[in-house]
Formats: sequence, C-alpha cells, structure tokens
Amino acid sequence: MLVLSVNVGLPRQIQWRGQTIETGILKEPVAGRVSVDRLNLHGDRQADLSVHGGEDKAVYAYPHEHYAFWQRELELEQLAPGAFGENLTVTGFAERDVRIGERWRIGSCELAVTEPRLPCFKLAAKFQRPDMIRRFLVSRRTGFYFRVLRPGELGAGDEIERLGRDESAVSVADVVELFASKAPDPELVRRVRATESLPESWRAWIVERFQSGAK
Repeated sequence: MLVLSVNVGLPRQIQWRGQTIETGILKEPVAGRVSVDRLNLHGDRQADLSVHGGEDKAVYAYPHEHYAFWQRELELEQLAPGAFGENLTVTGFAERDVRIGERWRIGSCELAVTEPRLPCFKLAAKFQRPDMIRRFLVSRRTGFYFRVLRPGELGAGDEIERLGRDESAVSVADVVELFASKAPDPELVRRVRATESLPESWRAWIVERFQSGAK
C-alpha cells in the first residue's frame, strides 16, 4: 500500500464546448516532500470552492489499479499520474475495501476518508469527452476524499498505514452505489445513514432524497 505519485496544480483556463472555464483538475506529479495543511497540499488549489475543496475534500486519492481500465475504455496508450485530478495516486486499495471514516498515516500526515468523488463537467472538459461523467459514475471507479487530521509532509514512495476504522461503517463503494442506484436497497440506506463519520452534506442529501420520497 503505497503512494505512487503526489500531484498538484493551480487553477488554469481550458476550453470546453466553446467556452473558457477555470479548473484545478490539471495536476502534475511533483518530486520530494510536500507539505499538507487542513485544506490543501502545497502548490495545489481548487477553482470553485462552492463545490470543491474544504476540509472534507482537502485531499483526493485515486487507485492506480484503475488506470489500465481507463486506458482500455478510452482507447488511450497512456495516462500520466494525476490524470483524474487526484492529489495522491495510490496502489493497494479499491473503493469496496475503504471505509468511510477510516484513518491513514502517510509520511507525517494523518488523514480520514470522508466521501467518494462525484464527477462534474470539469472531468468531461479535462478529457474532452461529453460522456465522461456518465462513464466515471457507471464504472464505480471514483476514488475518495480525505479530511486532514494532522498536517505534515508526504511524498511519492511513502507507505500507507491504516491506523483504524469502524468495521460497521459503509465503504466508499457503498456510498457510490447509494447515489447512483435508482432503487437502492433499504438496508444500504440504513447502513449509510448509520455511518456517523459521513459528512453533513451527504447526510442532508440522504434526508432530502429518502425522507421526502424523491427518486
């Protein structure tokens, strides 16, 4: 369980569907140790703080195991680390094995898993593919966000240590399934609602969708 690459980037302008948009999704690997604070890695920023960033989305990790799938799916010869806008390209993890609230130590940092990444139009703009949002969600290969519990430093090659987790908490994959399914299992709804470490934004969405009867 390793960090293969640490990737950062400042907001930049790109063209999408005849318009100029600003996005922080264009990230590149950096060498050496990188400092991490409560909101960002050094040298990294988000463009639209109304939907990106914040304490619950301070760091984004994506499993390198998914890269081969996307190369086949998108018919690409190669994908460089950071291709999905992730800060940490990691190996040894999958969304079904990572639980909401579990704590990791990487370098001198301590992080807690908060939620899956849900795709927005900027992922489509990055790949210049209108269908990328749908493909990303259908694939269930979303990666996951972290809250920073202890700021510090980390770098490529660092081992990832699991410090602990609540075995009754749902996995990242469970939350994605709840979001993506038109008719989710009532037991899954119950388990997700019972996961206390799930961010308040997700709790509000669950209440709105399932208590109101919306589909």
